[in-house]
Amino acid sequence: MIGHLRGRILEKQPPWMLLDVNGVGYEVEASMNTFYKLPEVGAEVSLHTHFVVREDAQLLYGFADQQEKLLFRSLIKVNGVGPKLALSILSGISANDFIRSVHNEDTTALVRVPGVGKKTAERLIVEMKDRLSQLQLPTLTELELSSGNQSETVLVPEADYRAEAESALIALGYKPQQATRAIEQAVQALGEDAVTETLIRHALRTMVG
Repeated sequence: MIGHLRGRILEKQPPWMLLDVNGVGYEVEASMNTFYKLPEVGAEVSLHTHFVVREDAQLLYGFADQQEKLLFRSLIKVNGVGPKLALSILSGISANDFIRSVHNEDTTALVRVPGVGKKTAERLIVEMKDRLSQLQLPTLTELELSSGNQSETVLVPEADYRAEAESALIALGYKPQQATRAIEQAVQALGEDAVTETLIRHALRTMVG
């Protein structure tokens, strides 16, 4: 089991990154909430990881903090929620907002995430409520007292920010037309020079906010 990696970022194109750990390149998939916190390409980063072995693939998922990793591991235990949907949930809503939605039984916030229908949202609330109480995660009171602000990060320059942002949204479960429309709106709002992660952040806010 690979539970943690520390290495240098060789490439990153949401939701994927390539991490050089002592000369070995690890392909890691991460939520957008983790991507927002990554340093630039060439910098060193430490990630909590979860290793998934399937008959047809071996997949490695990375998380900026232990809280998100714990949530991911709890999510994939929910009936009907696999790693891809769990990552989509953690991309479409922050860990704190997810916890708050479960505590408040807010299905409306959850169904805005791609791949989460009403039945899945209800199942998440029922099954995750007990699990959240067993994890060392913030209580609802602590969440209300916290600001919930996330720090902005800057992506290393790439050839086509718009195309990369659209590809990332599609990989997270959005339909191509939805992704294109959301990124076009983000470009109009932020300008042509907006980088990939900034475009994705804006698009996710408009689609799930």
